[in-house]
Amino acid sequence: MYRLLYPKQIFVIIKRKIKWDGIGVKYGIWKIAVPEESAVAKLCAAGYSPLTARVLCSRGFDTPEKAAALLDTNAPLNDPFAMKEMDRAVAAVRAALEKKEKIAVFGDYDVDGITATCLLTDYLRSVGADCIAHIPGRLEEGYGLNIGAIEQLYDEGVRTIITVDCGITALEEAELCARRGITLVITDHHECKDELPRAAAVIDPHRADRTYPHTNLSGVGIAFKLAAALSADQDAIARRYCDLFCLGTIADVMPLCGENRHLVAMGLAALQNPKRIGVRALIQACGCDAQQITASTIGYVLAPRINAAGRMEHAELAVQLFLSKDEAEAKELSETLCRLNRERQSTEYEIYREATSRLRGGKRMNDSAIVLAGENWHQGVVGIVASRLSEEYGRPTFLICLSGDHGKASSRSYGGFNLFASLTELSDLLEDYGGHELAAGFTIMRNNIDEFRRRICRRAEAFNASGQARSALEIDCEVTANLLTEENVDGLSQLEPCGTGCPKPVFCLSEMIIERIGTVGNGKHLRLRLRSLDGTELNAIYFSGGNLVKKLCIGDRIDVAFHLQINDYRGVRTVQLSLIGLRKVYPAALFDRYMEREPLTPAEKAMIAPDRSDVADVWRYLRAHVPPGRTLYCDLMELCLGIATLSENRHSIRRTLSCLEILQELGFVTYIREHTALKITLCLSSAPNPLENSQLYHSLRGE
Repeated sequence: MYRLLYPKQIFVIIKRKIKWDGIGVKYGIWKIAVPEESAVAKLCAAGYSPLTARVLCSRGFDTPEKAAALLDTNAPLNDPFAMKEMDRAVAAVRAALEKKEKIAVFGDYDVDGITATCLLTDYLRSVGADCIAHIPGRLEEGYGLNIGAIEQLYDEGVRTIITVDCGITALEEAELCARRGITLVITDHHECKDELPRAAAVIDPHRADRTYPHTNLSGVGIAFKLAAALSADQDAIARRYCDLFCLGTIADVMPLCGENRHLVAMGLAALQNPKRIGVRALIQACGCDAQQITASTIGYVLAPRINAAGRMEHAELAVQLFLSKDEAEAKELSETLCRLNRERQSTEYEIYREATSRLRGGKRMNDSAIVLAGENWHQGVVGIVASRLSEEYGRPTFLICLSGDHGKASSRSYGGFNLFASLTELSDLLEDYGGHELAAGFTIMRNNIDEFRRRICRRAEAFNASGQARSALEIDCEVTANLLTEENVDGLSQLEPCGTGCPKPVFCLSEMIIERIGTVGNGKHLRLRLRSLDGTELNAIYFSGGNLVKKLCIGDRIDVAFHLQINDYRGVRTVQLSLIGLRKVYPAALFDRYMEREPLTPAEKAMIAPDRSDVADVWRYLRAHVPPGRTLYCDLMELCLGIATLSENRHSIRRTLSCLEILQELGFVTYIREHTALKITLCLSSAPNPLENSQLYHSLRGE
């Protein structure tokens, strides 16, 4: 494979430094877990696929018993009456039923609120209630229970209001209900303030005096518990409404563990053959295969279309869809949601383009938080743009829609920055606020925005300086390309349903060579063909990464972090990497850091620590290709590829350098390296010197 080059030939000198080329800025640090191989073997023996076993061990579920407990989809459902004031809520609703009062279920305009509204409305109607559903218009009424809606419902004859996914901060509105003689039952799952509203019952697992065993239920989860308590048959309610529970819980990013995991698994199974006419129509309108519905399908395909109703027009369109008993009506409503979603995407792009143009090169580029305000921004869409900006720029983001003297804002966290706590600290600048740690909204006077920006940036800066920020990409494990077979990727289904608490696995490959590069989706997405050192070729797609095409070239070596999927195109199934990060990095950086006595994490040290067979392979290759006293001039990658042809082991650049340094320490070779260019000379008279005499070998292996 190599030519022997002699000293008179040109030796390329490249200045030695780490080169990031501006790529990988989204995650400055990759934290790569290293599973214990013996534990992986035990899980494989217990029936877990090789990739699944590695993920479980990396996450600490390193025995069959721990793994089974994590993945259990049959966890017992907790008693609804374990929730504080559930007995009072049941009594109030039953009294309304007995008096045949008109009841309004008052929800929120996101997927969680819509599914919660539909669940409780459908149940109450099924037991004979005169029940209507009301979801406020995002633009006309804003979030949550409000004075105008209460007055309107009172005029329509409503005498009992049950909130779902909202109401926990509605102090003034609760007082109005009391004055009007309206019975108010609040069910919510958002953070509570110091004072609770005065109502017949206030159900929220975040109450300071809570009695429920966890706080992980979504808004639809609380509505489910109320229906279960009213019916006295929780299992029957679960079978009936698990599809709605599943949609709302996944869309609201609730932890998929315990009873959430149980009900979401039930819901995913139900969605394979949906009985609810509206759900079936939506799946068909989206072009989804019902047999292939996963948590990701809900999060990335179904949920955006449900949300589009409340963002672009009115959430009651989605309520009508899920409560519909007519297939023609459901089909028309589903197609409307798909159209609204396309409009939402177009509006989102325009706001994103304006926001990024104002950030690039502007004086706000170095702020610790992004705070931007726009006159013509669509209030229903800025939350999505805020989420996108927070990820791309790696900082909490606040986008404010201005109208007159006021602005309504949506915010998204980054790195664990607690939005709700921060807004509470800055509440003197706000007219109103609500939400939770990761997403929140507020109303602010225009003339307070500059001061808000100054103070929130100061808080974000202090948070970053505290060391609490979590901006690293958490990777389950590094894998070799030959593990990424269709069978092994299919085996990852053992981890489903994936979501918060049991996230979709993240893997990484190092030192992949770019064979082909291009874009799809009018330049929006990056498409790559990659080759590993052992010759395995893989396709990769990086959604919204099309801008990187100018920073990469064929032949570049990159590390990639990714989710795994099977791409089924015209009946041909292939493994595809769905990239979430990549970095073009000087491949010897870790080795150099170690040699310069910089501390490495155990995972990093493992990447450069050779075993006996690694050292033997390098020595065997050099003996075969370099006569004693002669010199080999080559590239580091070429050397690794050459060694790989004579060995079953995959030789990484990092470990190969360690092997060369060990062989030099033992007196078998001398070498000089500049960046990736090597000059290797075998010593003419190398006396036997066992590997055990190498201090570097023992140091790297922690011996």
